[in-house]
Amino acid sequence: MSYLRDSAMTAAVLGFFASSWFGWAQERPPTRWKAPLTAGSVASLLVAAVGAVVAWRNWSTGSALGEPGAMRQYGIIVGVEFGIAALGAAGIALWGRQRYLAPWICLVVGVHFWPMAPVLRSPSLYALGALLTVVALASVPVSRVSGLTQSAVTGAAAGTVLFGFATWGAVAALT
Repeated sequence: MSYLRDSAMTAAVLGFFASSWFGWAQERPPTRWKAPLTAGSVASLLVAAVGAVVAWRNWSTGSALGEPGAMRQYGIIVGVEFGIAALGAAGIALWGRQRYLAPWICLVVGVHFWPMAPVLRSPSLYALGALLTVVALASVPVSRVSGLTQSAVTGAAAGTVLFGFATWGAVAALT
């Protein structure tokens, strides 16, 4: 990322959402997964806290979102993401296939990083988007073959990917 604050905010935001995905994975995971999922949630929140503190302490250093039109583009992308996620989730609920909610949300989140990468001037977000898209698409067949819930498979994998990128953001912000 071009700006210290953006690296720190990446750690804060992705760390928070990594913790959320680890939490979602706790919907009927194998018993042996519970401790690692809890540890992932706690570690993710610690990375998020570090990112938030560093961002707060460096708030005036600038951000890609300070560029003309960037905040508007960011808002549009997030708005479209939330709209598509909500419409798909409503359709999934009406269809009676709630087990597909986690993969659907993961897919939408993954795809949203592609238009977000140029706005935030962070090519690494293309890789994050690709990895989360693969997680979303692979979680359905993996859950079928393994007998695990789709939320456990999707949440554990998405949480791990997001934790990795959050940690990378924290390290970049601290060095």
